[in-house]
Amino acid sequence: MIHALSLSDLTVSRGGRRLFTGLDLRLQAGEAVALTGANGAGKTSLLRTVAGLLRPDAGEIAFHDGDGNRLDDHLARGREVHFLGHQDGLKTGRTARRELGFQCDWLGHTQTGFDHAVEAFGLEPLLDLEVRRLSAGQRRRLAMGRLVGSPRALWLLDEPMAPLDARWRAVFADQMRRHLEADGLILAAVHDPLPIPARTLDLGGLA
Repeated sequence: MIHALSLSDLTVSRGGRRLFTGLDLRLQAGEAVALTGANGAGKTSLLRTVAGLLRPDAGEIAFHDGDGNRLDDHLARGREVHFLGHQDGLKTGRTARRELGFQCDWLGHTQTGFDHAVEAFGLEPLLDLEVRRLSAGQRRRLAMGRLVGSPRALWLLDEPMAPLDARWRAVFADQMRRHLEADGLILAAVHDPLPIPARTLDLGGLA
């Protein structure tokens, strides 16, 4: 299980433009880090790089277990990392029930994971609706279901609460607190402060 994430001297570019260079970060179990900075500063790119979807120009990303041993990058990402991006990654032609079931099965879930996800994010009234009929906030809650339905140590979150109203932001804040209390880790790109205690890493950038 991932107990620590370390970024060392990381450099990332997109489209021929250098986003940041020499970036260092250490994230421990039970901690959250909020990534801030102007649009285009590289917040999303950093999350995608940690998730293994982008290759850095230089530097190192490492995952460690509770004894400090380095984990295999491929296995750590495949088994212990959730990436929730701007796009919810949902099949719009499926019902919410089928889509959540697929997501939980595909990612590897606990026996009661589906039920926990439904309860945590108030999804019961939505389950028989096609995803295309859901509002942006409802789709985000459905996408968040995978975080609870298929528990993994490291959550990589890109503006996770943007489509949510105040009620569901509070609900998700509670889920983040529960995750950290269970020795989870959170790295989140945000414009507004996270509603939980978190360190801040400002990537700067131009407004």
